[in-house]
Amino acid sequence: MRLNQSVRLLVLAATGIFAQSPATRPTFNAFEVATIKPADPASLGRYIRMQSVNRFYAKGFTLNALVAAAYSLSPRAISGGAPWADSDRYDILASTPGDVQPNLDEQMAMLRKLLTERFQLTFHRESRELPVFAITLAKAGSKLKPSVAPPATLPELINVIYPEEKGGVHVMLPARNATIVQFAAMMQRTVLDRPVVDQTGLSGTYDFDLEWTPDENQFGGSLPQSPESTKPSLFIAMQEQLGLRLEATRGPVRALVIDRVERPSEN
Repeated sequence: MRLNQSVRLLVLAATGIFAQSPATRPTFNAFEVATIKPADPASLGRYIRMQSVNRFYAKGFTLNALVAAAYSLSPRAISGGAPWADSDRYDILASTPGDVQPNLDEQMAMLRKLLTERFQLTFHRESRELPVFAITLAKAGSKLKPSVAPPATLPELINVIYPEEKGGVHVMLPARNATIVQFAAMMQRTVLDRPVVDQTGLSGTYDFDLEWTPDENQFGGSLPQSPESTKPSLFIAMQEQLGLRLEATRGPVRALVIDRVERPSEN
């Protein structure tokens, strides 16, 4: 997911030739075309990514998980709606306007519009005190390395699920050009069962790989458990591989309460 926006200014006054202007950035307020279909029950994992400059793909998400992604919330901060909204899984394939790749905020803005239209989603907000996870620095300090991504590279955070020989799975998260705030937001949307807040004080962008064995409280309990783990737990992996800690605590959360939702038609 890389966006190359290197622009050269050529001034050729003698010949009267001028460089073309860079492409105008579209207004990413809605997908041009979007298809929503039930996900394959046999497929593992879920992710959201741009497959190309203007091809958006969300795989294996329930409606509640889509709402969590679109509004940068933990699924635990979402309530109301219908029972199927937390069980039926969907794949979304959509095209974005123009020839410029939307950033994550723009992708989520278009996803919010799609959920409102196709799922007839309406909701209200409430302030609640909820269990949260705080990301802090380990005693030995951060092991993160600054990103070497070229300028204008979009952040990339994708969970890759690997089956294990003796059953169960482990997860590899390759993160590129990502901040800890973006890492926390992805973890609360996709992996963990409670909101995640960044308390590290780290403000840079980083490249890192995180590998762990998920437990029954991660990924909505949808992944098979490994009888003999070959990778550490998430809590140990974050300390050993990143120099970060994941601490359980409580804090105020702006929760989302679904008032109305309907199953989408397959188109």
